[in-house]
Amino acid sequence: MNASKTESKSFGVLQRVGRAFMLPIALLPIAGLLLGIGSSLTNTTMLDTYNLVGVLGPGTVAYSVFTVLANVGTIIFNNLPIIFAMGIALGMAEQEKGTATLAAAIAFFVMHQTINSLLTISGSFENGVLLDGSIANVVGIQSLEMGVFGGIIVGLGVAALHNRFYKIRLPNAISFFGGTRFVPIISTIVYVLVGVLMFFIWPYIQSGIYALGNLVLRSGYVGTLIYGFIERLLIPFGLHHVFYLPFWQTGLGGSALIDGSLIYGAQNIFFAELASPSTSVFSVEATRFMSGKFPFMIFGLPGAALAMYTCAKSEKRRVAGGLLLSAALTAMLTGITEPLEFTFLFVAPVMYIVHCVLAGLSYMLMHILGVGVGMTFSGGIIDLILFGILQGNAKTRWLMIPLVGVFYFIIYFLLFRWMIRRFDFKTPGREDDGETKLYRRSDYESKKRGTGEPVPAGAGAATVGAAVGAELAADTAVRSVSELILEGLGGRDNISSLDCCATRLRVTVKDSNIVEEGLLRQSGAAGVIKRGNGVQVVYGPQVSVIKSELEDYIGKLQE
Repeated sequence: MNASKTESKSFGVLQRVGRAFMLPIALLPIAGLLLGIGSSLTNTTMLDTYNLVGVLGPGTVAYSVFTVLANVGTIIFNNLPIIFAMGIALGMAEQEKGTATLAAAIAFFVMHQTINSLLTISGSFENGVLLDGSIANVVGIQSLEMGVFGGIIVGLGVAALHNRFYKIRLPNAISFFGGTRFVPIISTIVYVLVGVLMFFIWPYIQSGIYALGNLVLRSGYVGTLIYGFIERLLIPFGLHHVFYLPFWQTGLGGSALIDGSLIYGAQNIFFAELASPSTSVFSVEATRFMSGKFPFMIFGLPGAALAMYTCAKSEKRRVAGGLLLSAALTAMLTGITEPLEFTFLFVAPVMYIVHCVLAGLSYMLMHILGVGVGMTFSGGIIDLILFGILQGNAKTRWLMIPLVGVFYFIIYFLLFRWMIRRFDFKTPGREDDGETKLYRRSDYESKKRGTGEPVPAGAGAATVGAAVGAELAADTAVRSVSELILEGLGGRDNISSLDCCATRLRVTVKDSNIVEEGLLRQSGAAGVIKRGNGVQVVYGPQVSVIKSELEDYIGKLQE
């Protein structure tokens, strides 16, 4: 029992951490877009190749504009550690989030300035004292290279201090410094001590990180396969961000010397190469942690969607097709795959395991074929165009992606179609009478007029993804979506914290036993995951709107 409670509590904490990670991660697509477009269209080698120097070359207005775009994207990537510190503190704070964010920025400066002072006093800046690459310029401070780990240490620590002390009452003589004002003060004191601690222990941690990264890198193609398999396997738990981020942003993902600077982290390496005019071929050792997503996201999962559509019952095929088409297009264009993955995850877990294996193989194949296409957030067509096609096949070998992708589409289609029929999995459109039904918009309209049959729990499942908001809007005759969600979560008094990531609500509740999955599915959820007091409700890309409307609804109830 105790072990189970500990596991549930750990899951709840990790869920909140993963949720907080999404705040800074959500910034990566726009930063990558600016950097990708700007760097591509100011790269003189590419301009010479396409004879565009006269139009876009140095001295032109267009070159100046694209240079600005590239620099804006670069400044965001160069300052991800402090962005993570502030974003995580914001996401983890229970109340008074602005104070936590400010305190995190202060603590970040304090920690690194403390480290800088100790490095100066000890003479550690001298050559040979520390490992190559151990020192970096962090927001203008020469400090230890901690990468986003430094931001995570600050964000989590400040959030804990904030939640503990933001309501503190001090003696009358110093009461002015109580409450939220105390949070930056205690954060400053604590992170002076943390800076001292990091000065002594971080070089050893750094050595361990690099050693682990080298082990992964030396594992070759098998290591790449295992990485891809685990990354997909963690999707249902919402913990995949916690897993892949260190590979993308720290020494776990390798290192490279680019234009005289030693860069750590797979994504950092790729974008440094993207911005460098001297790059002739992108590092496959870096992109091995990214390029494997493209074949199964753009080609494989749409093949699975087609398989589920062809296996649907004829009378339900039209409605199931709307759901599957929306989810497949979302996966192809943006690389957000959860709306599609959750259509079969719960009804056919073995199919999801097969999907994870195929995903791992996709990573391995891209590594073997030397594909050097990176990404900002996920492996959709947008990233493929920006970081593959526009860069040229000579630098990226992007043509291997559609070549492998065609086979992936066929494999997913044939394998999923066989499994669905062989084991009679209840994928969309195959539900038995009396089970969850899929409803068209007309069904909701008839209910609104009072002429339709009662809508069962789960009726909103057909609206996952881009269609969720529009379909459910017509169901306001009885209860709003927000009302259904709030009741499904056990009421406002049962909610400790509420947030969302790219596709799911992430909620911490006081009592998970009173959470009603049926009501949550009726509100349009594709899936509900409960571990201890952590609840994740999957809605698809519209989840941020759903979360805002739910918060507004709760706020009105409290007025």
